[in-house]
Amino acid sequence: MESLDLRVLADALAWKRAGHAVTLVTVVETWGSAPRPPGALLAVRGDGLVSGSVSGGCVEDDLIARTKAAMQDGGEPPGNRPGAGPDIIAYGVTKEEAARFGLPCGGTLRLVQEPLRDADWVEQLLARTAAHELVARTVDLRSGAVTLARAQRGQAMAFDGASLTTVFGPKWRLLLVGAGQLSQAVAQMAVMLDFEVLICDPREEYAGTLDLASLGARRVPGMPDDVVRELRPDAHTAVVALSHDPKLDDMALMEALKSPAFYVGALGSRRNQANRKQRLAEHFDVTSDELARLHGPVGLAIDAKTPAEIAVSVVAQMVQIKNARAMAQ
Repeated sequence: MESLDLRVLADALAWKRAGHAVTLVTVVETWGSAPRPPGALLAVRGDGLVSGSVSGGCVEDDLIARTKAAMQDGGEPPGNRPGAGPDIIAYGVTKEEAARFGLPCGGTLRLVQEPLRDADWVEQLLARTAAHELVARTVDLRSGAVTLARAQRGQAMAFDGASLTTVFGPKWRLLLVGAGQLSQAVAQMAVMLDFEVLICDPREEYAGTLDLASLGARRVPGMPDDVVRELRPDAHTAVVALSHDPKLDDMALMEALKSPAFYVGALGSRRNQANRKQRLAEHFDVTSDELARLHGPVGLAIDAKTPAEIAVSVVAQMVQIKNARAMAQ
C-alpha cells in the first residue's frame, strides 16, 4: 500500500460527495515491464479528471477518453451503468497494443475497473487508516459489493477473478525530536515524500522558530519520551533524534528502540554514538538487540556537510529501510 492510494481515495470521496460520477481502476496483474505495481489505484471523474496512476500515462489517456466519450453520449462512465459490477480490462495483450499504449518492453496490464456508487466505505476506510489501522478492502466482481476488514501485517493483494482484496495502511509517519535547522530541512523533504511529519521540542527558543504552515508539519507538545509513548510507534513510524541534547534525544530513543518503529536514528559522531549506546544500556535498560536497531550516525554516508545535505542523507536512508521492509513482506 502506498500513501498515494489513500490520497486517491480521498479525492474520489470528495468528487462523489460533490455529485460527480467516479470510477476506480486497480492494477491486478502485470506481465513484463510495468510502470506501476499490482494494487496501484486510479480514480477517474466523469469529466475526465484523474487522481493516481496505473501506468506511465498512455493507459490513463485511453481510460479518460472512454469515460468522456461515454458521458458525451449521454451515458455514464464505463462500469457505472445501472446494475453493472466491476469490469476486467487488459492493455498490451499484443506487441502492437503494447507499443500503441506506450507500455515498455511489451508489458501487459490487467485492471479492475469499478464504479464508485456508495462512498460510505471510502469514508470508513480513510477514518480507520487515519487511526493507524491496516485495512483490507474486498470487492465482489459480480455484485460490486465492498467489505472492509482488519488486515494483517504483510498481507498482500489477492485477486482470483471473482474478488479483489487490496490492503490499505496508514500514512508513513515521522517524529523528529528537535526543531532546529536540520529538523526543518528533514521535515520539508519528508513531507514531499508524503510522510506525516511531527516535531517535538520542549525548548521554546527552538520551537518558536518553526513555520509549521510552510513545512506542512505539526508540532507535538511535551517531553520527547512522553510523546513517543503516547504516539505508540508502529511499523509505519520513524523516530529521528536531532536535538543535540542528550536529555531529550536519549529519552526519546529509549522508548523508540523498544517499539516496532521501522526506523530509529540519532544525529552525532561515531564517538558520540558509542557514548550514547553505553548510556542507554547502563541507565535505561536498553538491550543489545534494541541498540543494534539504532542508525547512528544517522543517514547514508555521502560526506554531507550542510543541513540540506545531511537532510538528504537522513531521508534517503529512511526511505531505503522503508522500501526494504516493504519488499520483504
